[in-house]
Order: sequence, then C-alpha cells, then structure tokens
Amino acid sequence: ADTTAEPPAAQSDAAQPDGTQSEAPPPEPVPLTPEAVNAATFDGQPLPEGRSPIVLKVQVLLDRAGLSPGVIDGVMGDNVAKAITAAEFIAGLPQDGKLDEAVWAALAPIDQQPVLGVYTITAEDLSVPIIPDLPSDYGALARMPSSAYRRHSEMFAEKFHMDEGLFIELNPHADLARPGAQIVVTAVGAPVEGPPVTYLIADKARRQLLGYDAQNRLVVSYPATIGSAENPSPSGTHVVDAIAPEAAYYYRPDVNFQQGDNTKPLTIPPGPNNPVGTTWIDLTEPTYGIHGTPEPSLIDKTASHGCVRLTNWDVQELSGLVEKGVTVEFR
Repeated sequence: ADTTAEPPAAQSDAAQPDGTQSEAPPPEPVPLTPEAVNAATFDGQPLPEGRSPIVLKVQVLLDRAGLSPGVIDGVMGDNVAKAITAAEFIAGLPQDGKLDEAVWAALAPIDQQPVLGVYTITAEDLSVPIIPDLPSDYGALARMPSSAYRRHSEMFAEKFHMDEGLFIELNPHADLARPGAQIVVTAVGAPVEGPPVTYLIADKARRQLLGYDAQNRLVVSYPATIGSAENPSPSGTHVVDAIAPEAAYYYRPDVNFQQGDNTKPLTIPPGPNNPVGTTWIDLTEPTYGIHGTPEPSLIDKTASHGCVRLTNWDVQELSGLVEKGVTVEFR
C-alpha cells in the first residue's frame, strides 16, 4: 500500500540440500515513517493485518471526517471497520466495513494535508500537570489534587488521538519536557463543530454511538463501550440532562459498584485519568451517562458499568454538539 517502498528482492528457487525448494520470506513490514504514511495509497487489496502506513492514513482520514476509529494506532481492527461502515452509510454505499475504491474516493479528498507531521511543543503544553505516581485506588486518588496525566507521552498521545505506544515509536528520542522540541504526530484536524446533533443512538450490538442532525443525517460516529452482562446499559429512550466538562467523579459504592476496600462515598477530582475521563454527559436515567475514560485504547475491548464510554477526545467533541434535551436511544 506504500508507493515509496522498494519491492522485495527476487528469491532463488534453488533446491536445498535436502531436496526441498526454498520459500521466499514474507516481505518486511514498511516502517511507519512520516514519508511512508503520507505517501500511502489504497491499492485495492484488503487492509493488512498489523501496523501499516495505509491503515494509519485511513484512521486519520476517518477521524477528520468525524467518524472516529478510536485510538489511532495503525492497526486494522473492529473500531476501524465500524468507522468505515459509517463512511459507507454517509456515502450511500453498501455497508460491509471494508475499504474499497469507492470508500477511498470518499475519504481521500476530505483533506489533502499530510496525515503525519511535526509539532513544536509549547510552554502551554507543559503547563498541564503530570503526576507520575498517580494511584489507581479510588481512596488514594480522591486525596490527589487532580486525576492528571501520568506521563508527557500519555498527554501528547491523547492530544493527537494516538495510541501511546505508537507515539513513543514515532518519537523514541524526543525530549517531551522541553518547550521548542519537535515531535511527530497525527494531523487529526479540529473537532467537528456542526451541524448540531439532535438524536443519538447507542447501538449495543455494534458497540457504537451514532449522532444525527435534525435532517436525520449522520454527523458523527464513535466506537463505544456500552455496559456489560453484569452491569447492562439502560434500555429504551432517554434524554441528555446536563453536560459537565472537567467533571469530578462521585463514587457511590452503595448505588453502583465497590472498588477494592473503598466502602464509603468519595469525590475523585477532575482530570483525564478520572474514572469518567474529562467529560460527563448526564442522562435522565439516574446514574447513567456518556463519558470519557482513562484508558482510550480499551474502548470496545472491555466492559463498562452500564454507561456509554468513549475516548476523552470523542466525548469532548460530542459535548460541543449536543445540549440538554437531546434524545438518546439505546438500541
């Protein structure tokens, strides 16, 4: 899928000493350099397994279109397939979640800017608090000044919607604590600003949250963790009741669940590593909401306690598109 890669060298089919024919080794994976990713183009073949330049490029293009693939990691998976399905729906194409020429033609013109680029770290970036030893126990976390990032790499990865491992791979020697240092990041673009979302569908089977405008057009889609067998999400139709950016988390073991030995109510301070992430969108169904997460790479890979869990950047975007009174249907 990368037009800049050299083809693998021809392999000899000479017989081995035992009489068998030698087999060509599999081609070496193309490194995820900015040059390889920005030059990648769709060649008509199924998207490869493992990390690849073309999948990384597709993830960024989907993200720019408001069709979130979750964390951008360069790996083909269910969250990418769900975002492709949403792109197919918008384009009026058959929906199978597979990249083809028609989907690529719909995505590629969205923005001709490079999908990987260089970002210069600012003093404002480094004003964000970092707490390396942030505890996971709720009782200890409630005594902290904030539920801050634990590492600069975690902070920058989230800022650019990236998997932290991929961010580190692209920036192995960067000084992340120095203003003026340059890092390689995804160019995901600005959050979707409109039209407003007037109806949300939390699709339990597809594990996806879909937002529609007043003309019933799909505006945004997000991979989501929606409840679990032990803690199912609500059924039927509910309504957005309030939106809380930089939300504290009110732990109530008698109402929801108990974490460790924490048997008393606690207030856990706001921050990206808060149990509900950076933002809480409250629903009229008591104790349920749409919220972020401290572990974006686990969206749709683990269970929730009944709520709709998104990445922090996705719920922040959504909070700017909905208002009190928007209907949320659990389907």
